[in-house]
Amino acid sequence: MLQRKDFYIDGRWVPPVTPRELDVINPADEQPFATISLGSAADVDKAVSAARAAFAGWSTTTREERIEFLETLVEEYKQRIDDMAKAISAEMGAPMKLATEAQAAAGLGHMKAFIRALRNFTFEHPLDERNPQEYIVYEPIGVCGLITPWNWPMNQVALKVVPALAAGCTVVLKPSEVAPMSSLLFAEIMDKAGVPAGVFNLVNGDGPTVGEAMSRHPDIDMMSFTGSTRAGTSVMKAAADTVKRVTLELGGKSPNIVFADSDISKSVARGAAQCFQNTGQSCNAPSRMLVERSVYDEAVSIAAETAENCKVGDPSEDGNHIGPLSSAVQFEKVQALIEAGIKEGARLVAGGPGRPEGFNRGYYARPTVFADVSNDMRIAREEIFGPVLAMIPFDTEEEAIEIANDTPYGLSAYVQSGDRERLRRVSRQLRSGMVQLNGTGRAPGSPFGGYKQSGLGREGGKWGIEDFLEVKAISGWE
Repeated sequence: MLQRKDFYIDGRWVPPVTPRELDVINPADEQPFATISLGSAADVDKAVSAARAAFAGWSTTTREERIEFLETLVEEYKQRIDDMAKAISAEMGAPMKLATEAQAAAGLGHMKAFIRALRNFTFEHPLDERNPQEYIVYEPIGVCGLITPWNWPMNQVALKVVPALAAGCTVVLKPSEVAPMSSLLFAEIMDKAGVPAGVFNLVNGDGPTVGEAMSRHPDIDMMSFTGSTRAGTSVMKAAADTVKRVTLELGGKSPNIVFADSDISKSVARGAAQCFQNTGQSCNAPSRMLVERSVYDEAVSIAAETAENCKVGDPSEDGNHIGPLSSAVQFEKVQALIEAGIKEGARLVAGGPGRPEGFNRGYYARPTVFADVSNDMRIAREEIFGPVLAMIPFDTEEEAIEIANDTPYGLSAYVQSGDRERLRRVSRQLRSGMVQLNGTGRAPGSPFGGYKQSGLGREGGKWGIEDFLEVKAISGWE
């Protein structure tokens, strides 16, 4: 079993102040495969002190120097990308194809996109043509605490660490204790790339201990958190006393509106497959499918068939199957919500409670489709974070928009229609940070984030760098 009990602080691997071990569980077989340490407030203090000391030097590096480091980081990451995919697969259950082509690849893609954004970022400029004497300067905010989740570990590490360093900040990273191995490997890659001591630090731990200590720490200037809305509110509350900036990327219950004038077969099959991808463990998963009533029955049949054809398998094997849920806690949550859907009267047309046939261990769930869901049911209101699709009929465009927006979340939305003007009209009325039309993918460097309880701020591209900058106005420059 792997022993990875040290933290990366001030350019060195160091043991925790107080030993406290945790087994990392492989969700495919429910067996421990690694041991890490859970940190304490004392470990956070050490990491923050290192980051604070390093800030004076790193914040004054030139754009070119930071680009040079990030380019080196990209090359070192490429050398370890296969190891990264294996680590992600083992820790959170992503099948190797997904772990390689999406999970590990996402980290690399974000690094490259941030380098492009950094090259073109304007850090200083006059206010406007009429006021050249007023100069606007963007400066790094300081020491940043970063808390990342288990569902897309390298995607989120890259979306936080890289723009923070690009902006000139120093960081303390706390990855999820459920999936820490990829971040420990990332720390090795950072070290190999030659990150200056104290610029990047990693402390493992749980939210109530290390996350709380980071959020409350007076020498951390900013907290960037990705995870559940419940945990995000805890970060905000803990950070309030020190009035630090908080950015949050939280939950979602994203609607996928399917109009009758779309290609129903493609639209529905694609939407269901997107819902099941990563075993449904994506904050922007299109987990509510709203279908125009005239094609609703056809859509239900297509979605059910898609679920039945969705293969579930061992994540260590290659293929297009989905793997297990990430943990016992997540498995029990998904099972409870499937049971809730049945009790509330939704029509189960595919899947259901329990493990798929052939599995008696591992946190595997059945790809599940509920039809005739009303938007006040728990399966329509709560983020299930599993391979569970809720299908809701609608009669008019206005009703579809009303149902889509009737949610505490506002991360992403999806619209399928053959009418270009309708696509544009509806997308403008959806209260979400992102809208994807007719299956179009998101471009690298596009802002990721949402409205309402889906979070604060945006990650990716120039917006991701801006999150880590303060704005200074200097009068009398000319």
